Amino acid sequence: MTQAAKGVFLSYASEDVEVATRICDALRAAGIDVWFDQSELRGGDAWDQQIRRQIADCALFAPLISATTQARPEGYFRLEWKLAVDRSHLMAAEKAFLVPIVVDATTESDALVPSRFREVQWVRIKAGEVPAEFVERIAALLSQPVSRHGGGSEPRVGRALPRGLALSAILLTIAAAVISVIAIRGGWTWRKPAPSVVEAGATLSTLNATIAATAEHSVAVLPFVDMSEAHDQEYFSDGLSEELIDLLVKVNGLHVPARTSSFYFKGKQTTIAQIASELHVANILEGSVRKAGNRLRITAQLVRVDTGYHVWSETYDRRLDDIFRIQDEIAKAVVDALRMSLVGNGPPAAIGTSSSDAYALYLQARALVARRVTAAIETAAEDLRRALQIDPKYAPAWALYAKTRIMLLELEAIPYGTARDEALDAANRAIAADPNLGAAHLAMARFHSFFDWDWNAMASEMAIARRLDPWDADILRYSGTLAATLGRANEALSLFQSAAERDPLDGANYLLLGRVDLALGRLSDARGAFQRSVALHPNLGGRSGLGDTLRMNGEPAAALREYELEEGEDDRLIGRALTLKALGRAREADAALTTLEANYADADGYAIACIYASRGNLDQAFAWLSRAYEQHDRSLTLLKIDPALRPIIGDPRYQALLRKMNLPE
Repeated sequence: MTQAAKGVFLSYASEDVEVATRICDALRAAGIDVWFDQSELRGGDAWDQQIRRQIADCALFAPLISATTQARPEGYFRLEWKLAVDRSHLMAAEKAFLVPIVVDATTESDALVPSRFREVQWVRIKAGEVPAEFVERIAALLSQPVSRHGGGSEPRVGRALPRGLALSAILLTIAAAVISVIAIRGGWTWRKPAPSVVEAGATLSTLNATIAATAEHSVAVLPFVDMSEAHDQEYFSDGLSEELIDLLVKVNGLHVPARTSSFYFKGKQTTIAQIASELHVANILEGSVRKAGNRLRITAQLVRVDTGYHVWSETYDRRLDDIFRIQDEIAKAVVDALRMSLVGNGPPAAIGTSSSDAYALYLQARALVARRVTAAIETAAEDLRRALQIDPKYAPAWALYAKTRIMLLELEAIPYGTARDEALDAANRAIAADPNLGAAHLAMARFHSFFDWDWNAMASEMAIARRLDPWDADILRYSGTLAATLGRANEALSLFQSAAERDPLDGANYLLLGRVDLALGRLSDARGAFQRSVALHPNLGGRSGLGDTLRMNGEPAAALREYELEEGEDDRLIGRALTLKALGRAREADAALTTLEANYADADGYAIACIYASRGNLDQAFAWLSRAYEQHDRSLTLLKIDPALRPIIGDPRYQALLRKMNLPE
């Protein structure tokens, strides 16, 4: 290699030579210049000088990270890493240079790497595969500078504001600056975005018509990056981003994607342009948080997507004990500027506590809840209890605590009675502390839905929540769920579409859309929705949705293939019981149903009832529906829209079950 200045230096431990070779071959096949040392004998003056020269000249430095590098605290590759890091300190903030590649299950938090590596986004590939997207990403990095929203050097530093202002004031300052920049660009203009890279062939004609344009007045808030030396402030940096989203989404006329979509790109090697295309926004807000001792530095910058320019940036230096006050200041400029140019809204809702300690615990709990795993939610609940001991009237913390009760019940981590009592108490306390908090009324609506099946009470709370936070994606999603439960499929479809518009990369939205599309007989749209859900989050149940769609379309063999891709054994058994008989394999279908009944009677009563209904065995269908009712099976909320239950609709027992469920007949 003689033109390394235009290429990639591939650094690896000798034990990883096979995967390094595959990566090298894939890049070279695309015409990318690669410096790839295949010698096992590193060292020696001549060889050492050549490697140093290549690292000094290469355009990108790509270290391979693996279990091998973890097991080798010493090695020549570590000298290569040091040389590359030293060179990176001489580069501009916008210059992409370090591209760490993880080739196995090694986690970023545990990896034995220079701290500089943690300041940039990592690429993950399977050891045996080099996807085309990876090659395209490297090619893009070689052709243009990339703003590294997932890490990298700090943005351009602006003036430091006077000390003593609140964290919430800093948030308001950032928000106002963002909106000011967006607003002064004039009237509303629209343009069609590039095709989505995650649609996976989905059509979604109705939804795409809704979000097929990018608003000039739109901004996505990406997760702020933890730049602290100990990397122990991620919960705060994530919380900072979430608070900005919560503030900005309340501004009329401004399109702001919800948290799930904005955080979808966290830890992924993605360009600003790709993010903007996926989220249908014209502007990106990104930033970083750095903690050193008792000092905290927060930077924020606004990137205009079509030019790639940083049109605004600011740095805020504060003492750690001012943590609560910083956010007000950041968001103030955003909201104030937008209020002057577009809207006449009142001030944004307060964060809800005057205690920085309680607020820090709340932020940490929010980050843990987002992981949706039992241990993390239990830790979040403990953090919230500590926050509420500090400030018993902290409404957002009470609302989130109510949510943890329901999540842990669904994960079978706490008993039904305990979950019910604690969720009701927390929701009541949230509303009492702040009756104007949409999340508090959503917490109470969840309670009525999960525990009492009191749809009138749920509807009342949802109406209040929607009035307070009309564009909150969770509130829109639960409003759609209520409409579907009551049998109002068209209304549910519209609400789920609105939720997807606000949160376009949350697979749950498309799963719900698919179910409603099935109820309305829109099989093509249902297939597209389930495909998109699978592409975004493979384990939400989208495969079963695709199976149901294909089965209803008279394609049992294709349906079976989708069911078999589900993770859960019970889901696979359900698919076999539903499809094998149509394929002339009745004995296998019966065997699958028998196994399902024996092993999953306590979890899948509703699904078993659907299987019997599809076979015309109504007595068994109602027996299992009765069992599902006694088990408080959440799937019963599909009673009025599930196509699988159409054979039982004319039966008087169906009307009786609707009455027991407090549903309209």
